[in-house]
Amino acid sequence: MAEARKLYIKTYGCQMNVYDSERMAEALGGAGYVPTDTPDDADMILLNTCHIREKAAEKVYSELGRLKPLKAANPDLRIGVAGCVAQAEGEEIIRRQPLVDMVVGSQSYHHLPEMEARARRGERSVVTEFDEDKFDHLPGARSAGAPATRAPTAFLTVQEGCDKFCAFCVVPYTRGAEVSRPAERVLREARDLVARGVREITLLGQNVNAYHGEGPGGEWSLARLIRELAGVDGLERIRFTTSHPNDMTDDLIAAHGEVEKLMPYLHLPVQSGSDRILKAMNRKHTAEGYLRLIERLRAARPDILISGDFIVGFPGETDEDFEATMDLVRQVRYGQCYSFKYSARPGTPAAEREGVDPAAADERLQRLQALLNAQQREIQDAKVGTEQRVLFEKPGREPGQMVGKSEHLHAVHVTDSRARRGEIARVRITHGGRNSLGGEMVAG
Repeated sequence: MAEARKLYIKTYGCQMNVYDSERMAEALGGAGYVPTDTPDDADMILLNTCHIREKAAEKVYSELGRLKPLKAANPDLRIGVAGCVAQAEGEEIIRRQPLVDMVVGSQSYHHLPEMEARARRGERSVVTEFDEDKFDHLPGARSAGAPATRAPTAFLTVQEGCDKFCAFCVVPYTRGAEVSRPAERVLREARDLVARGVREITLLGQNVNAYHGEGPGGEWSLARLIRELAGVDGLERIRFTTSHPNDMTDDLIAAHGEVEKLMPYLHLPVQSGSDRILKAMNRKHTAEGYLRLIERLRAARPDILISGDFIVGFPGETDEDFEATMDLVRQVRYGQCYSFKYSARPGTPAAEREGVDPAAADERLQRLQALLNAQQREIQDAKVGTEQRVLFEKPGREPGQMVGKSEHLHAVHVTDSRARRGEIARVRITHGGRNSLGGEMVAG
C-alpha cells in the first residue's frame, strides 16, 4: 500500500475558514492525504487566507516567502493558496510567487483534488469562479479524509456570501452573493457530526440570520432550522454567527426564549453608534433601532450575553460621532467585543474616502477598548459564586486541568479527574481571570 501523503493547512481569519479548512482536508483525503500538524514534513501546504484585515495579501506573500526553504529542500512539495485572498488576487499570486502550484478561491475548493493531480504533473492552476455551489461537489463527512471521531464542538456553514455591501467590507466581492444551503443537507451534516461525538454546533454564515434555505414545505428561516436542529438527539447546544441587525426577525428573537438548546449568546455587530457614520457605512440601520432590538432580545432571554464589532476612525468620523459610539456601548453593556481601527480595503467604496487622523483614531480605539474591556471583566466577574453548565473540550495548561465553555461562551477551567472531554457538567465558579473563569465541579 502506498504511503499516505501529508497535508498541512494553515488557517487564517474567521470560523468559516476553519470549517472550510476541514472540508478541504476531507476533499483531499480521497486523494490519499492525511493531516499533519507541521509544515516541515508535509507533502502539500495550503494557506487558507482571510482578506478582512489590513495588509492581508502582504502577509500571505510574507508567509509564502518563509516556505521557500521547504520547497528548496523538497521540490515535490505542493503549495497552494486558498480562501479570500486567493479569490481577490487570483493570477497575481501565481505571477508573483513561482513556488505556488495552485490558487483556489473561497467558492471553488471542491476543485482541489483535480488541481492537486495537475500539480503533480507539473501544471500550475488558478480556479476562482463563483459558478457552482461547492457543497454539491464535496465528499460527505464519511469520506476517506474524515475522522471517525472529533472534538465535542464544531462549526457548520449554512449560509455564505452577503448582499448588504457595507462600504468597508470585501465579503461581497470575495464570497459572492448570499447563498443558503438546503435545510435537509444541513440537518444531515449535523446528525453526522453528532454521531462522531459533537455536542455543540455553531451555525456559520457571513450573514447567517439571512438564512433562507429550501426545506420541506418551502423556504426555511434560520429560526425554523434551529428548531429542527434542537430535535437532533445528542446535540446539546446550538449557536450561530455572524448576524446583521436587519435580519434579526421576530421568529429568531422568539427562538432565543423558547429553544432551550439555543445558547444565551449573540454576536450582533453594530460598528458605530452614530447614525451619520452608519449611513456612510451603508449599514441600513440606526443606533436607536439597534438598541430597541437589544431590548427585545433581552426581554425574550434576560440572561443573553451580547457580543459585537466596532470600527473607529471610519472616514468622516468626528469626535461627536465617536462619543455616540461610546454612549451606545454604555447602554448595551457588552460581554465580549471586537474593535478595530478602520483600514481601507481595496475595491470597497470607503477606500476612496479621506481617512481620520491616525493619532486621533488610535486615541479613540484605546478609549473604546478600555470601556469594552471593563464591561467584559465586570460581566465575567459577576459569574463568581454562580453555577455554570460547562462543556469540556480539551486539557488545560496545568496538570490535570480541563477547559471548556459555559453557555455564555466563557472559557472555564477546573482541575478535577471527574472532568471528561465531551461531557457537560455543573461547575461552581470560584474566581475569574483576564479571559477565563476558574471553578470546581459540583457533585451530583
